[in-house]
Amino acid sequence: MLSKILSCGLNGLSGYPVVVEADIAAGMPAYETVGLPGAAVRESKERVRAAIKNSGYAYPQQRITINLAPADLKKDGPIYDLAIAVGLLCAEQQVAQPDESSAFMGELSLDGNLRSVAGALPMAISAKESGVKRLYISAMNADEAAYVSGIEVYPVTTLAQLAAHLNGETPIEPLPTHIYRPDNEALCAHDMAHIRGQQHARRALEIAAAGGHNLLFIGPPGSGKTMLARAVPGILPDLTFEEALEITKIQSICGLSSGGLATSRPFRSPHHTMSTAALTGGGLRVLPGEISLAHGGVLFLDELPEFKRQALEALRQPLEDRQVSIARANAKLTYPANVMLIAAMNPCPCGNFGSDKPCRCSPREIRQYLSRISGPLLDRIDIHIGMNNVTYGELTDETPGEASRDIRARVNAARRIQQKRYAGTGIYSNAALSAEQLNTHCVLDDACDKLMQRAYQTLNLSPRGMARVRKVARTIADLGGAESISAKHLAEALQYRTPDGRYWG
Repeated sequence: MLSKILSCGLNGLSGYPVVVEADIAAGMPAYETVGLPGAAVRESKERVRAAIKNSGYAYPQQRITINLAPADLKKDGPIYDLAIAVGLLCAEQQVAQPDESSAFMGELSLDGNLRSVAGALPMAISAKESGVKRLYISAMNADEAAYVSGIEVYPVTTLAQLAAHLNGETPIEPLPTHIYRPDNEALCAHDMAHIRGQQHARRALEIAAAGGHNLLFIGPPGSGKTMLARAVPGILPDLTFEEALEITKIQSICGLSSGGLATSRPFRSPHHTMSTAALTGGGLRVLPGEISLAHGGVLFLDELPEFKRQALEALRQPLEDRQVSIARANAKLTYPANVMLIAAMNPCPCGNFGSDKPCRCSPREIRQYLSRISGPLLDRIDIHIGMNNVTYGELTDETPGEASRDIRARVNAARRIQQKRYAGTGIYSNAALSAEQLNTHCVLDDACDKLMQRAYQTLNLSPRGMARVRKVARTIADLGGAESISAKHLAEALQYRTPDGRYWG
């Protein structure tokens, strides 16, 4: 007796079809799983056995062989529990055989209930692309999968419920295709209206949010670096449906999905003690790191020099390519990493170098501290902001600052201009422009060209630094509603690129 059930596997961010073949033959009771099963797949036999018996069905007392095809790809996780159980019940003719356009995914508990699985969204997308019309999945994952149009998603609570549906006894109603609605009123712990002073830093933060640019705050303790960074979620632009899909796919494979599509941009703030693999991705299962979990949002690195030098240097290529390629002996995966990096640091170990407070550090200690951040990494940060301590008058000023809601409106307007300009290219912000696109969309007139030439020689800009200045100028022009970059836009962008002489002299 042989039964074939369609399921789905996961390889990085991509799913692939898996055929679960269940064969029951005469002989002594035995159970064998072939097709490169991982430990969790091999252990599924006990979960499946208990789930079938506790759901009121007979478990076959014969020789059972389970094959997971294609056999040359390793299968990990409890994704195939449901497909294996349905295959055994169909082979024993206790349940009607489903048609070839139905797929089954889910982890079984011993009592027959279904638990959620990681990666439901990318697997649902893959199932649709491979011709699946009906997807039977745990009710805990159904809302996430229901955002994929063109496929019927059936929420399954128990194995017994699914068996009754397949036998035509008690039908399960498929979920309607969900319509994506971003959370445009997402709450933020810090509103820009409550931040006193630092007008130049507030302006730089608005530009960074509007264009997705990397930004570095450097200044003494208490100058507001961390508070400004944590206010960023309140001014980030609304998510598009395509961005929400990308973000949710990453969260889904890490088991961090909330059950539906992401409604707000991620804000990740890892501690400086984390390893290189945790920051960029890797591990035994080669999962995404913090830079990929921040895809489409913000990666905030507070106390930047305290991070391991190796971890910071590992960020250089992802920041440039906007993706992370992880190569291991058994896998080579690529995860997206289109992030807005915000970093904050003190100018010296005591934090007072360059401020109006006395610094206790020697010149050698200051140089060593600043040298923890390499030149190539600094070159990949578009905007450098040197900050001073807030004055007493600014702190006690009762006049409220501009609210995050008002800043976000301007950021959204600038992003809409960029989305229209780059429609169909897969680019959502100015910061992601390639060299070819830069020459098309960031053209400099004669006045700008002369200004850039002087700045290139005076500031010792690298070609990468010059390109990033042009991208920032393009964003400033978008915020002002200008069609082209003018000299004033470029001059402001150069101010943000100019290293502060107090620190990087």
